[in-house]
Amino acid sequence: MTIDLPGIRLVAADMDGTLLNDHNELSPDFYDVFEVMKANNILFAAASGRQFYNLQNRFLPIKDDMIFIAENGSYVFYKDEELLVQALDRDIARAQLEEARNIQGTFSILCGKKQAYIENQSPEFLANVNLYYDRVKVVEDLLLVEDDEFLKIAICDLAGSEANSYQYFQHKQAELQVKISGSIWLDISHKLANKGKAMEALQQRFHISPDETLVFGDYLNDLEMMQSATYSFAMENAHPEIKKHSRFEAKSNNENGVTEVLRHMLNIKK
Repeated sequence: MTIDLPGIRLVAADMDGTLLNDHNELSPDFYDVFEVMKANNILFAAASGRQFYNLQNRFLPIKDDMIFIAENGSYVFYKDEELLVQALDRDIARAQLEEARNIQGTFSILCGKKQAYIENQSPEFLANVNLYYDRVKVVEDLLLVEDDEFLKIAICDLAGSEANSYQYFQHKQAELQVKISGSIWLDISHKLANKGKAMEALQQRFHISPDETLVFGDYLNDLEMMQSATYSFAMENAHPEIKKHSRFEAKSNNENGVTEVLRHMLNIKK
């Protein structure tokens, strides 16, 4: 590692395929690295398509000292304060749910601020839901959910999101955020909801410039976040489009690429 990283004040990392390895595990030295960042007044954000409660439970030992960018940037939370809520219009959300019902092999999740809602309990679908959502309610009809703010619609597409469900929604890019966020995930959000907008909100809030920002990502829902920072690192295992729009490359998620870069930045010896 020969890249000089001076003056960094904000670090953000995607979770799946980036900070977590393929076994859903953090690097063994992550918490030690985090404490050194904290001691140096560097803010750290987990930036993910995951639900806020899932992220918070994942980082319980440090949840009061880090930032959560959840639901692909629709929800940003720090120290008991909501910094950003970018909800979908209810009627627009319901229209997308109705359209998704016509796509074979898919299951929809209505991602509310209070909890996530599902209406199918297929074992294969539930196994994927339980990885990313800690507060989930089974309802008879997603279209009848009322008492919540809708942050995102996540479509679990077992046929493959890029080849299947994305084809049904890509023409709506001008009015909505339509993001392929994983091999079997398609996320539909408010037009202004993405990880890049969330990063801009944080930079404005804490008076931090792109030159003081370091980000890590691997998939297409990280694209805007890559463009929010001077120091953008694509993982070795990243989608080609993310590598194309990033300035640097880190080792793969299975080689603890994020913490290696951070150890270098903080001059932490192994």
